[in-house]
Amino acid sequence: MNTEKIAALTTWLEKSSLSGAILTNFHDIAYLSGFESDPIERVLALVIVTDNVPFIFGPALEVNSIKESGWHYPAFGYEDQENPWEILTQHIKARTNGKHFAIEGDNLTVTRLRELKKAFPEATFDADVTDQINHLRLIKTPAEIKHMLAAGRDADRAFNFGFEALAENVSELEAVAELEYQLKKTGVPAMSFDTLLQFGDHAADPHGSTSTRRLKSGELALFDLGTITEGYASDATRTVAFGNVSDKAKEIHAVTLEAQRTAQAKAKIGMTASDLDAVARDVITKAGYGEYFSHRLGHGLGTSVHEFPSIMAGNNLELQEGMVFSIEPGIYIPGVAGVRIEDSGYMSKNGFVPFTETPKDLLQFE
Repeated sequence: MNTEKIAALTTWLEKSSLSGAILTNFHDIAYLSGFESDPIERVLALVIVTDNVPFIFGPALEVNSIKESGWHYPAFGYEDQENPWEILTQHIKARTNGKHFAIEGDNLTVTRLRELKKAFPEATFDADVTDQINHLRLIKTPAEIKHMLAAGRDADRAFNFGFEALAENVSELEAVAELEYQLKKTGVPAMSFDTLLQFGDHAADPHGSTSTRRLKSGELALFDLGTITEGYASDATRTVAFGNVSDKAKEIHAVTLEAQRTAQAKAKIGMTASDLDAVARDVITKAGYGEYFSHRLGHGLGTSVHEFPSIMAGNNLELQEGMVFSIEPGIYIPGVAGVRIEDSGYMSKNGFVPFTETPKDLLQFE
């Protein structure tokens, strides 16, 4: 439970003349309350009011888990046959006379907002708390960074298991299944996202998925993976060779690696996210592959694998001590190959410190 962050959010609500905030993003709820759950189609909300204690509202079957999670304040539930918005409104009215609330504009669906307004017609919900929460999550504490360093070590072990799974004619799905099986045998409970493994020209699709594509000698293999440790995510990518790959594949890898290492080395407190993106992009562009680097350089992460901020052109947010983000340039040439190399890490006074240590040079396996 993050009492300091809840207090900071309450202060912002007071200064903004808001009665409270109704949070429905389960990642934000986990970050602030310590209770982790994806409610799927059910309603889960953390309500923070300025003149009373906060409370969590969710499915009745989750109430005991909420109380056992370390949440020190009230928790209320509803049963599936009940109208959650009507019951949630009753609990809000029992704790405040206020009628001006903030919501997470990038999370609450239009349908759910309509239901909330229907149940609470005298209230307004036109303030957006999203930016405030993003900035609360932006700077990680030493304890949070410690968890993410541990997640990085788990990701390093995952890479090793993945490399060991490479074999002639193995499918991407089969190799990922072996990687995750071996990792979970060591006590790692979950990946932070679906492990991505792409062979050869399949990796030229940067947003592709792990498939039945089988590995041939002379192809690159792109691993993009992460784990969860104490609620915090890791995220890293390595591209390796299986057998002797072409000179073109080696060149693409070398350029991507230069871009990644250059950006990682030049990341300094006070430079902007846009400037850091340009450092890596300039390396790739000067090598003649600029058109094949089709995404931002990186993204924030913490309790979620994708968080604020985006490390991309046009973002003038300055890098600060304690910020956590990825540096992941890539080159994707349709019909030829795809390469991405990624470390996530945190900004220290001395620069960027990666969470992962798996070698980034072009490793070759047989």
